[in-house]
Amino acid sequence: MKFLVDAHLPRKLAIQLKDAGYDTRHTLGLPQANRTTDQFINDLSLAEERIVVTKDADFVDSFWLKDQPWKLLLVSTGNIHNDELKTLFLNNLGKIEAAFADARFIELTRDSLIVHA
Repeated sequence: MKFLVDAHLPRKLAIQLKDAGYDTRHTLGLPQANRTTDQFINDLSLAEERIVVTKDADFVDSFWLKDQPWKLLLVSTGNIHNDELKTLFLNNLGKIEAAFADARFIELTRDSLIVHA
């Protein structure tokens, strides 16, 4: 799996995913950094077949209306401490990988993983 972590999530999450063996980029590493537009993120996701990891509900609209990004992981935890977020991902990476084998849009909450499409 390849991830593209949006500006709404910490760089530490991208580093954790990379350390776990996943090809991961954060918007801070893109030319416009955290000012990167949603459309650029969608285009990059499609071009590189990356899963966009975000808290931004605008990507949900884009997914349903434009069929972009390539795949979407919506993080619906509300405010969460970075260490809690990293633990949440670590505990769910296997489930996330399995869900993306068949789906293109999943949502991670504090308590569950929801497969949307």
